[in-house]
This record gives sequence, structure tokens and C-alpha cells, in this order.
Amino acid sequence: MTIIIKNCTIKDLVLLQEIGLETYNETFKNDNSPENMNVYLEKAFNLKQLEKELSNLSSEFYFIYSNEEIAGYLKLNINEAQTERMGNDSLEIERIYIRKKFHKQGLGKYLINKAIEIAKERKKEKIWLGVWEKNESAIAFYTKMGFAQTGAHTFFMGDDEQIDFIMTKTLI
Repeated sequence: MTIIIKNCTIKDLVLLQEIGLETYNETFKNDNSPENMNVYLEKAFNLKQLEKELSNLSSEFYFIYSNEEIAGYLKLNINEAQTERMGNDSLEIERIYIRKKFHKQGLGKYLINKAIEIAKERKKEKIWLGVWEKNESAIAFYTKMGFAQTGAHTFFMGDDEQIDFIMTKTLI
């Protein structure tokens, strides 16, 4: 298996939208109403929103390929792009999604390690993410990767108020 992680650019806008919609749907559609999913997907994955995020110098997107096929993506934030005020010594993993057909192949670990590598290059002391309290498999994965729950915040899926656990890994 050949794994490649490649930076996304504005040229990848439509592909990013396709992969974002696919992976988010695969992950959450069975646990949320179609109405709330549609509201969230239209807000988070419309081309104008993604173009804005790709153009933000404090955010970065990466595609992961397995044997030359796109398998998922990673979104990182620093500084003011972070979804919570965690300080300038932090890097946020805002999105980490693997297409269902590539699950259980270790690709999430590659993306976490890429995020840690970037955080260290930028002299960040910690890396953090938000994960839905009901996503037990993701919580178990992040715990295995050295993250610990350090808080929680509210996340809206349409009009449904949900709780995300904040999980943090100290790098120094």
C-alpha cells in the first residue's frame, strides 16, 4: 500500500467539496435527521465557504491517497482560525475524515502524525480537536493516539445542539 499526503490548494476546491460531503455523510447521516444534515452540509461544504477556508493562511487542508486513490482529508487550524480560543501555542485538527471503503487501514494514524509533524514544525505545544460525544470509535482512536479529554463545547447540527468533547495532546 502506497500512502501519499498532499496539500490541497484552491485548484482542489471541487474535489475537496466532494470528499467532504461524502465522508461527512458516511460518518453522521445515520445519527442525525436529514433536515439537520442538509442544513449543516450546505453551510459547511458550499464552494464559497470552502474557498474562504482554503484561502485562510491560518488553515491548511491535506488529502490522503492510498494506492493513488483519494482516501480522505485533514483540515488544520492555527491562530484565529481555531474554532475555540486555545492560544497561539495550539494547533487544531478541525476535520479528519477517511472514506468508508478505506476504514481500518491505518490512514487516520497517518493524518494524526502529519498534524503532529506540522504542529512541531510550527513550535506548537499542543494539538487538539473536537469529537462528538457519541462517536465512540473516534474517541477510542484519539485516546489510543495519546489525546485526553480536556473539556467540551457545543456544536450545532442544523438546529440540534450537540456536545463535542475537546481532546488534547501535549507535544512538549
